[in-house]
Amino acid sequence: MTIKLAVPSKGRLMEKTFEWFGARGVQLRRVGSEREYAGAVEGVDGLELVLLPAGEIPRELAAGRVHLGVTGSDLVRERLARWEGRVEELAGLGFGRADLVLAVPVAWVDVNILDDLDAVAAQFRANHGFRLRIATKYHRLVREFLRARGVADYQLVDSQGATEGTVRNETAEAIADITSTGETLSANHLKVLEDGLIHSSQATLFASKTADMSGQRREGLRALVEKLGL
Repeated sequence: MTIKLAVPSKGRLMEKTFEWFGARGVQLRRVGSEREYAGAVEGVDGLELVLLPAGEIPRELAAGRVHLGVTGSDLVRERLARWEGRVEELAGLGFGRADLVLAVPVAWVDVNILDDLDAVAAQFRANHGFRLRIATKYHRLVREFLRARGVADYQLVDSQGATEGTVRNETAEAIADITSTGETLSANHLKVLEDGLIHSSQATLFASKTADMSGQRREGLRALVEKLGL
């Protein structure tokens, strides 16, 4: 009985994941062309490599179609409601780091913390007749973050690309997006609120809580976790 391990199918996340496992005696490699999502494993028995887009891995873990998966911790939290009951976080892998942050225009000199944003949002609605718009693709994470901190007078605007440009384009007043260096935010005259860190993300190894882990699979997983030093 095999254990299915889902890994990002391309780019730096795939390469760094291969390196991370390889350094621990488990060799992962792509088989065939880049258009073929097939992989091979050496160094451990009973492990099958599945190559998938990183954004699909949370869904496959939650459905129990793969037993293990490497993807961003932000993607799991965003795409899976009550994620703790569906997957288990085994280890952060130390790469793919980025922060999901809440940012506002630099010109808002009096808005530096969430309480300031809350006050501005209420005044914005009174002045304009609609709620202050926050552009993001992380609706669940942003909504939960703001609800926990008592900020309510806003609306989320979906943005699947170039989120930092929405303020300049006047389709949003603020944004919540992933950043690694902050350079793109600065280039678009945006600043991160002092208490605006929503989630620090990194590539993470997750285990499914819904996949069949009985019998030989349980023993295989235990052996793999030991080999990886987890």
